[in-house]
Amino acid sequence: MTLNNTASLEPAIRFVDVCKTFGEKSTLNIVLDRVSFTVPKGQTTVIAGGSGQGKSVILKLILGLLRPDSGQVLVGERDVSVMGYKALQQLRLQFGVLFQGSALFDSLTVFDNIALPLRERTKLSNEEIHNRVSVTLEQLELTGHETKFPAQLSGGMKKRVGLARALQLEPEIVLFDEPTTGLDPVMSKEIYELFLVTQQRIGYTAVIVSHDIPQIFTLADQIILLNKGELDVFTDTDQIPHSDKPFIREFARMVMGQQVS
Repeated sequence: MTLNNTASLEPAIRFVDVCKTFGEKSTLNIVLDRVSFTVPKGQTTVIAGGSGQGKSVILKLILGLLRPDSGQVLVGERDVSVMGYKALQQLRLQFGVLFQGSALFDSLTVFDNIALPLRERTKLSNEEIHNRVSVTLEQLELTGHETKFPAQLSGGMKKRVGLARALQLEPEIVLFDEPTTGLDPVMSKEIYELFLVTQQRIGYTAVIVSHDIPQIFTLADQIILLNKGELDVFTDTDQIPHSDKPFIREFARMVMGQQVS
């Protein structure tokens, strides 16, 4: 499958020679070893790799929840790695985040979960909040579920509510952390289709961390594969089995079910 050409697009996020390690010298774990890549604006980048390879670390670096040991993490032209608390809080308004478990508040209804960012981060009136949330409910096929609590929802419905909340501040960038964990293949497919429709309609930049391979690749304009501190970027899935790196060819054979050359 040939993905969209991302080379000439304006960058939304850039990693420049980023290093990130954990532990002490004797037990040092190198998660990212001088990695550089670009996330193109308005496109969908999928980050894949085995457990513990640093997929979620990349999301935390983008949000400024972790600092790199060295290198730059740029959102637009701003270096997240050197920002202070107030600047980071302001920058994070550009982001929506859909967490692995949706991270809904059990004590809040669907409506109140979705409205929460508007109430906390804007000065909109109750009427304006109600109108905006109602539009989102309709767009994500959640109308009629407003008064339900998370415990009353299926896994797929929780994902829809999580996405609805993530989109309320009209973010420029949406980060997805293992968005289909716990869902069956049919529901995962529905959620992928929902992601595609909302991304095309709103035009945000999407970064998706996922283990759901190769299904998740259907959303991708760009694929980043992580392994032992290194990463490789692909804009065509057909490039993966023909890589000159043994671990990538093995990934193609074991995970993607493709013949390697």
